[in-house]
Parts: sequence; structure tokens; C-alpha cells
Amino acid sequence: MYNHTTKMLFMMTLIGGMMMTISSNSWLGAWMGLEINLLSFIPLMTNNENIFTTEASMKYFLVQALASSVLIFIVMMIMSVKNEILVLNKFTQPDTMLSLPLMLKMGISPLHWWFPSVMEGLTWLNCLILLTLQKIAPMLLMTNSLDNKSWIMISILMSVIVGSIGGLNQNSIRKMLAYSSINHMGWLLMAMYLSMSTWIIYFIIYVTMTLSIILVMSINQVSLVNQMFVNNIYPINKVMMFMVLMSMAGLPPFLGFLPKWLVIQSMVVNSYVVMSMIMITFSLITLYYYLRMMYAAILLNKSSISWMPPKVTQFNSSMLLSMVMSLLGMMLLPLPLTFYL
Repeated sequence: MYNHTTKMLFMMTLIGGMMMTISSNSWLGAWMGLEINLLSFIPLMTNNENIFTTEASMKYFLVQALASSVLIFIVMMIMSVKNEILVLNKFTQPDTMLSLPLMLKMGISPLHWWFPSVMEGLTWLNCLILLTLQKIAPMLLMTNSLDNKSWIMISILMSVIVGSIGGLNQNSIRKMLAYSSINHMGWLLMAMYLSMSTWIIYFIIYVTMTLSIILVMSINQVSLVNQMFVNNIYPINKVMMFMVLMSMAGLPPFLGFLPKWLVIQSMVVNSYVVMSMIMITFSLITLYYYLRMMYAAILLNKSSISWMPPKVTQFNSSMLLSMVMSLLGMMLLPLPLTFYL
């Protein structure tokens, strides 16, 4: 077990590796930053004696090592080929080849197979890091490989479809968040393809929603859908969970609807009407499995034993933090930004 100083050291090197990748002007420097980021996150993942955490960290290490090896191999191959042959055929374009290991690192469909199983074995803090910080550097590297329109559109469609359908039969909230993240990655890729400013707004709001839902679930010690039905969760906390989950699903007038609104508006302006209809349809499926999780939990009566005195709700700091993070999921602050845009 590590102490807090060691955790802070690994977090600093993790963020440093991410910043090194973002600020690098060469693929070799970006690759080095990704490796520093990976080797900083592995000790944070293994800071637990749970066997599921060890298994998840091993899976994550093998997948990320494979993606890094493929990335540096493709970069070296392209550099050697460019010195001899300046023109590449359409199938072996650099942007298509370089996007594959980056998609594997982020868990974007069709290379998403490792993501839900790794999420299942992590603590809530590591889930937050995996869902937010670990996606920044590879996604920004993908801005250099967005020229192949057909490949990007296929990835967006597969991510939206897999992220929606994959979460329907899940009982684990971590796996549901993993499939929801795959769905959001499709929207983020579309936002990045259309406008970088739209992507920045979407990602900031996505990080806010993910932070809110993970803090609420961690405070209330909820990991499975069945635990939403138990009586040891106060009704006010269930309402807070409901607001955060509806914001994550993109239901208006919550905060999660704003970035999808911006993406849909940009898609309609750029004549991607059919694509927008498909993405909206599969987003409704994500809304369905979030509603299914909260519907029974909200409507169930809170039963109590008749000969026991009623339990007084203590307004502690955990409940206050849960309420604050849940209120961030409401669409109150972004309204001036909407009128500005």
C-alpha cells in the first residue's frame, strides 16, 4: 500500500506525461509522454489488495503496451517509407494507420473489448482517472488523423451503437459507465471532426458529469444497480443520483444536453442530417437504461419498522458534497454560454 506522498508523485508524473504528449511536436516525443503516463497509472491501479484490481491492471498494461508498440512501429514504418516512396496508396494512409493504436488506447469501438472489464476491477477514483485524464492525450493526437472521413464516420457509428446497446443488460454501474463512455467517445469524435471549440466544451462538460456521478456513487457506496433499491439510501440522495444520471444521458434541461445540442446543430449545418438522427436514436437507448435503473429506485417506498423510532437524516459533509455535485448536473450555469454561442 502506498502513502499519500507516493500517490501524489504518481499523479504528478501522470499529468506530466499527458502534458508532454500534448505539447510535443514529434511522434517520438508524444509516444514517450504516453509511456510515462501509462507507467504512472499502473501503480495507482495496483494500490489495492483486491484480486479484481490486479487482474484489471494487468489487462490494462497489456492492452496499452500493445497499443504503444503498434504506434511506435507505425511511426517508424511511415518515416522509413516516406524517405523512399512519397506517395502512399489509399489503404495505407498514415492517418488511418495511426488512428488504430490511439483508438485502442481510448477504448473506442471497434477496439473497445477491454474497457468494460478493466473498469469493473477499479476503484472509483481510478475509474475517474481512466474515464477523463487518460483520454485527453490520445484524443488530441487523433486530431492529426481526422482526414480519412469514411474511417472516422465508421468509428463514430460503431461507438454510438456499441455504447448504447452494450449497457442494456448490465448490472454493474461501472460497466454501465464504461459503455456510456464509449457512446460519449463517438460524440466527442464527431465534435472534434466538426469543430475544436465544440470538442473542448463537450469534454469539459463530460468531465464535470463524470466527476459528479462518480462522487455521488462513491459517497453512497453504490456499485450495483440492485443496491439502488435498498432502504439505507436517503430519498434526497436518490433524487441527486437521478439528476446526475439524467444529465449523463443527455436529457434536457440538464447539463449533459448542452454539448449534444451543440454537436447536433453543427452536424445539421454541415449536412450530416442522417448521421445526427442515428446518433440521437441510440442516445435515447442510453437514456432508457439509466431510466430503468432509477425508475424503481425512485418509486419504491422507504419502509421502516413500526416499533423503531424514525431515523433522523444527518446533514453531513458527504451529503452536502453529493448535493453540490448533483446540482452541477443541472443546466443552470451554461445558459449564458448557450446564448453566447
